[in-house]
Amino acid sequence: MSILDSLVIGAGQAGLSASFHLGRLGIPHVVLDADDKPGGAWQHRWDALTMRDVHGVAELPSDDPPPRDDARANVAVPAYFAAYEQRHALPVIRPVHVERVEDHDGLLVVRAPEGEWTTRTLVNATGTWTHPFLPHFPGMETFLGEQLHTVDYPGPEHFRGKRVLVVGGGASAVQFLGALAPLTDTLWVTRRPPVWRTDDFTPEAGAAAVALVEQRVAAGLPPESVVSVTGLMLRPQEREAEHLGAYADRRPLFSRIEPDGVRWADGSFERVDVILWATGFRPAITHLAPLHLRSAAGGIQLDRGGRGTTAVADPRVQLVGYGPSASTIGANRAGRAAAKGVQRALQRAAAPVTSG
Repeated sequence: MSILDSLVIGAGQAGLSASFHLGRLGIPHVVLDADDKPGGAWQHRWDALTMRDVHGVAELPSDDPPPRDDARANVAVPAYFAAYEQRHALPVIRPVHVERVEDHDGLLVVRAPEGEWTTRTLVNATGTWTHPFLPHFPGMETFLGEQLHTVDYPGPEHFRGKRVLVVGGGASAVQFLGALAPLTDTLWVTRRPPVWRTDDFTPEAGAAAVALVEQRVAAGLPPESVVSVTGLMLRPQEREAEHLGAYADRRPLFSRIEPDGVRWADGSFERVDVILWATGFRPAITHLAPLHLRSAAGGIQLDRGGRGTTAVADPRVQLVGYGPSASTIGANRAGRAAAKGVQRALQRAAAPVTSG
């Protein structure tokens, strides 16, 4: 049986960064990726999303970032990732759909329909894209129109002439309204009133936002996205929707869904053709369940007060793209920290046992 020193699950930004740094440290490993080709979650985003529309894609380690231009993001970023994998000879195996990670006599066994791998340490970089969150509302199964989640978003032209109800209080909802309001009739619903950011988003403000996410992870709570604590800002391409009143006419959540629309708490009814659920994602970590990493609070507690990548419950396991590192910049930094964490775990395992 061949035993790896480390194994990375996921070849998005965080996984590629981790693989690069593992290679720099001379740690033999492989990267298992569920997709047929490079690109991580970016290859699944809608065609209308350009590099100018996205918040920004940070450069991978020892590389330059892709340009902020009108190129399709679902083409430009996968091409960038593919070139990076090739240039640095990263050991990516695809497609591999990991189903379980188990502990067998002190080693980690990674199981997938495509095969089985045994490793001393693990870097989990599976992100959130494959685990969309869809809340349940009474009657939603009776709705005769379309219900789409962010993961299914086909681009703005699909909705022309349809009355669209956008549900969600995050950046995706704001972007969808910005694209749809100039084309069709929209209605915005959020659980809580949106918090708009009116000041500049400085590096200090970003650090403060990340610190709030770190606090949750340090306490073993399920992480919230960094965006959820930064507040919302309108980009220039969303100003037309603002002038049309798309953001001003925000409604609280409805009480139930009916075949042709939604029923409000006061009993009034609103007809809609489409419900677009911009309700976010959850970490894709169900394959780690056999390792019992979750704390009593429901999340995976990380070391260094939530700033690290090492799972407190099992230091053989590193999590990148989780909690405070769930951004392209954070993922890069976490990749380096994870490689160092793997190195420490291997050194501990190799250290001779002394008797007292």
